Amino acid sequence: MFSNKNDFQPFESKVWLSSPTMYPDSMKYVMEAYETNWMSTVGANINEVERMACEKVGCKYAVALSAGTAALHMAVKLAGVKSGDKVFCSDMTFDATVNPVVYEGGVPVFIDTEYDTWNMDPVALEKAFEIYPEVKVVVVAHLYGTPGKVDEIKAICEKHGATIIEDAAESLGATYKGVQTGTFGTYNAISFNGNKIITGSSGGMLLTDSEDAANKVRKWSTQARENAPWYQHEELGYNYRMSNVIAGVVRNQFPHLEEHIAQKKAIYERYKEGFKGLPVKMNPYDENNSEPNFWLSCMIIDEEAMCKQVRGECDVLYTLEAGKSCPTEILDAISSINAEGRPIWKPMHMQPIYRMNGFVTREGNGRAKTNAYIAGGMLSKVDGKPIDIGMDIFARGLCLPSDNKMTAEQQDKIITVIRACFEK
Repeated sequence: MFSNKNDFQPFESKVWLSSPTMYPDSMKYVMEAYETNWMSTVGANINEVERMACEKVGCKYAVALSAGTAALHMAVKLAGVKSGDKVFCSDMTFDATVNPVVYEGGVPVFIDTEYDTWNMDPVALEKAFEIYPEVKVVVVAHLYGTPGKVDEIKAICEKHGATIIEDAAESLGATYKGVQTGTFGTYNAISFNGNKIITGSSGGMLLTDSEDAANKVRKWSTQARENAPWYQHEELGYNYRMSNVIAGVVRNQFPHLEEHIAQKKAIYERYKEGFKGLPVKMNPYDENNSEPNFWLSCMIIDEEAMCKQVRGECDVLYTLEAGKSCPTEILDAISSINAEGRPIWKPMHMQPIYRMNGFVTREGNGRAKTNAYIAGGMLSKVDGKPIDIGMDIFARGLCLPSDNKMTAEQQDKIITVIRACFEK
């Protein structure tokens, strides 16, 4: 219970969750675009960041776009999703993973999470194909820069003839069995949004090994203009191409990717060491097969160490209890010292906009499992764990301040404050 809040002086400058990291020469390529008057969606910066992305990730083609969301939209379109088509999607992710399916008239069906990596559960995915055998597209995200169970998911999708769209927006630089994320799907997306590990303030890319797909996206993203001396259009297009100015920022960021990953990993390890003895765990990853980019460090509170916490759609209440805590109390505590944390991304099946969409757990349909006459939550009869794993992680987890400009001293203070939340 955080009862000694007056003992902690706030930081003079805010410690952010994850803010852009700029360098003394960050304006070099931006000014080059300005001085050469390539203030457009074409130019040397765009060409170079596409080349750099291919070289780093290991794909054949990259198309620079205005956002990772735009890249995912183009991927959904490439995959042939039509109005009414159901599409399997990672459940515990940001809505930008899912909304592009709806842009094309598709219907997301959410696949529950597993505890090992906090990503799509292959068992639930296989169960989903039993319920919806007609599905031919699966959108897979790597939460917080941690690769999911790639081999299992790929094997299931191949078995059912389904195309994988990989949302690697949060995982640029992360690897699974030595291979970069952003290469496991037929169409893949990365993001350079302002808080990502590499940022251009905005921007993203579609990554693929298909030349035809890359050329199609270049056309679609520039209003689908035909090869004519005037503006002529035979299909719907979009104004999605990356600005040459934004590309200049990204271009200067790329060489620092590995440095950022090392900094983020050090933050993760410092939290892990600092939380020893507390009833909490860090966000997990497969140490044998994957190397995350550690974009965000997160923690989850042991079930028995949770004080009562009740969340509505926009509000939350909790009860202070000695020796126990909850995500909201911890977020309030670190906010009191001018540090930013966040709740775990609220699972998509819990979002009001998607309340009527399908949701599949490892035991089948995850909707309508509560019963007013039975005490307790949705617990598995097989292992006694919650059936809705995403909801459980959301209830007990939080994202910690993970800014790579945070000093060790600042992080130690944040750790001390969090430890104080569990004082008896």
